[in-house]
Amino acid sequence: MKKIAITLSLFLLIVITFGCSPKVSRINTDQEIDLSGRWNDTDSRLVSEQMIQDAISGQWLSNYSENHNRRPFIVVGTVKNKTSEHISAETFIKDIEREILNSAKARIIQGGTAREELRRERDDQQDYASLATMKKWGQELGADFIMQGTINSITDSNKRQKLIFYQVDMELTDVETSEKVWIGNKRIRKVVK
Repeated sequence: MKKIAITLSLFLLIVITFGCSPKVSRINTDQEIDLSGRWNDTDSRLVSEQMIQDAISGQWLSNYSENHNRRPFIVVGTVKNKTSEHISAETFIKDIEREILNSAKARIIQGGTAREELRRERDDQQDYASLATMKKWGQELGADFIMQGTINSITDSNKRQKLIFYQVDMELTDVETSEKVWIGNKRIRKVVK
């Protein structure tokens, strides 16, 4: 009887241990999956693609290229998350930067804390790197434009149904003159049942 109880206990322990573990499967990163209705990687990718397509087709770009005979330098600044959700603005900013670079219509300048880290590295090189490999001060490229934006959301619900509305607004501003040269807007509506 004691042997049966031990065997049954061992069997239950195995079932509990392996029966409750999550099943994980890898999927293609391009596959669109929306489990909760909240902002996700697909939204970030699609919005950044559409925003940058709109931005690079704007008149500001051809005007700039004609007047300066080169592609503009853009720094992607702050994207404020004004939703009630945790949204990684950094992931969205990287999607924006990637789309700009892939378009080959403009060049990206490092911004924010990454730029400060580069400057610290350059400063360290002044003391510790050989003269042949030391990077000089005053050689950074100045941004012609800064892109900034916000992500907002509104949630409406009734019983078990919920509507989530996202609005992403982005602006491109001339750094020298503070003139807004492009404003983009993308809206997403999701019904969650």
